[in-house]
Amino acid sequence: MLLLLTAIKTVCEIALMSLAGQWVVGLLAGQRREQNFFYQLLGQIGRPFVLLARWVSPRRIVLERHVPLVAFLLLAFSWLVVTALRIQHCFQIGVELCK
Repeated sequence: MLLLLTAIKTVCEIALMSLAGQWVVGLLAGQRREQNFFYQLLGQIGRPFVLLARWVSPRRIVLERHVPLVAFLLLAFSWLVVTALRIQHCFQIGVELCK
């Protein structure tokens, strides 16, 4: 169980960092961000989560340009939940076994 929680938490962290990195590179690159290699690479890493957010969110309420933000918020909430579950699990089995 600990391995599963750690794996889910790691996937959330990687996706969160790729979405945040893509946002920062987009700010730095400006209008030419679509031609930037690193912007495209980070977009490919975060793309499955953005597509999942598009599928989950209602189309009439969430604009297309806000879908990456929805994905980021869903991942952040998931990370918080998995972290809380991991802490709870570590208290149940003993902190020494979680190191």
